[in-house]
Amino acid sequence: MTAKSMTAGLVLFLAVACTATPPRTQPAATTAGGSSVCTEPQGNPQPETPTTIDVVEQAYFCILANYYGRATLDARALLIAGFAAFTRELNRGGRDLPEATMPALTGDRHADWAAFEAAYRRVTSRLPDDAGLQGKLAAATLQAIVAGLGDDHARWTHGVKRPPDFYDGDQYGLGLRASVGPQVRVDPGTALPPLFITGVLGGPAKDAGLRPGDVIESINGSAPFVDGEVTPAAVTALYPQYPEARAVRLHILRQETGRRRTVTLKPGLYQPDPATQQVVTTKLLRDGIAYVRLSGFAPDAADRVFRAISRLGASRTLTGLVLDLRGNGGGSPGEAIRLLSGFAHGKVTAYQCAADGACDPMRTDDSVALLGLPLVVLTDRGCASACEHFSSAVKDLRLGRLVGTRTAGGVSGPAQPYLLGDNTTLAFPSTHHLAPSREVIDRVGVAPDHYVPLTPQDAAAGRDPALDEALNLLHK
Repeated sequence: MTAKSMTAGLVLFLAVACTATPPRTQPAATTAGGSSVCTEPQGNPQPETPTTIDVVEQAYFCILANYYGRATLDARALLIAGFAAFTRELNRGGRDLPEATMPALTGDRHADWAAFEAAYRRVTSRLPDDAGLQGKLAAATLQAIVAGLGDDHARWTHGVKRPPDFYDGDQYGLGLRASVGPQVRVDPGTALPPLFITGVLGGPAKDAGLRPGDVIESINGSAPFVDGEVTPAAVTALYPQYPEARAVRLHILRQETGRRRTVTLKPGLYQPDPATQQVVTTKLLRDGIAYVRLSGFAPDAADRVFRAISRLGASRTLTGLVLDLRGNGGGSPGEAIRLLSGFAHGKVTAYQCAADGACDPMRTDDSVALLGLPLVVLTDRGCASACEHFSSAVKDLRLGRLVGTRTAGGVSGPAQPYLLGDNTTLAFPSTHHLAPSREVIDRVGVAPDHYVPLTPQDAAAGRDPALDEALNLLHK
């Protein structure tokens, strides 16, 4: 496997990691008519077909049969969210109709669906017989129903595309990382101003001469924060998804010079700096302290970390380890457990709990050799999912200390995929994640033991105050 193909594979893995769980048999959901509609994907993916109201029905009853919170879930909220999106899409296309009125709901899940479907079909029967239009309306409805769960691990995978000229190693976007990452879509209130660039990966941002520490004062003429909360438009503009190709206009302040300028970046394919794409990067710090950065819990990530530490310790005795998990968006829970097993044996690293309160412990793999090194873990708001599994276990089990800022709060539970009739995939958790002390991490995050945020001035000067604090702690 080439370095480029490994990079592309990691990107794909991280994109779907929260839906990748060991195969297991799930109960089939049933529609109002009683037919089985909810199954696990099998074999190679088939071409997508247009989304219809029947596919929306599949998804609705699949959620009610298998979602973690199904017992207490008010299904009316999902239907209201779906109908609201349906009417917004009608209005956006200039096709609003007087019949597009939300039916009365009673709380009976099957009867409410029947009323919803009848109203939906009544409206769409008056629209042109246009498969594209009908599919767009159904897709908007289904997307809103899934979003109505308010679960960071629930998603509908639909219409995923990649550029026709994409090849291994390519990235798409503006070529930058910012102090507000894409994970903030889960909870915009977690982002703090100012918005500034923390890394330049290549492509449009590099060509425009942007640097770490540059403050983004406006995006397309609008402030990125309103009343202290980042706007969804700002996050979408900074992290565009293909085939989005609209240019993004940034008003930049370079604080060390006080210079302001406006740059226009057009999303596109680019080859990132290879150093920014490595799963594991290492260096030996002063006094025998090993530094290991892990960008994601990809397959074999734990063993890669162990091998890297072994190489660093080949020439001298190691005295401590700084594990940098900043920006680690998660991946395989099994890899998080395996890495934790290098620091403790006989421990529960997390619990997966059903809606009835029954919990299955996730235990260390005691066949993994213990490292025996003092540990400091660097975290930030980009640390999510399996990264939070790892970080919360380090804190609860007292395996080391966390330095940096609070994690993302995006670890509701491993998501299970289900195949829908249009060959798209619906995924959501059937269990809920609890940390070793049985606290909820989802939406809350893991608080660091030592709060050390990065500032624009630090980024501009190439300073890393969290790493400096980690070294101080390991020298005490």
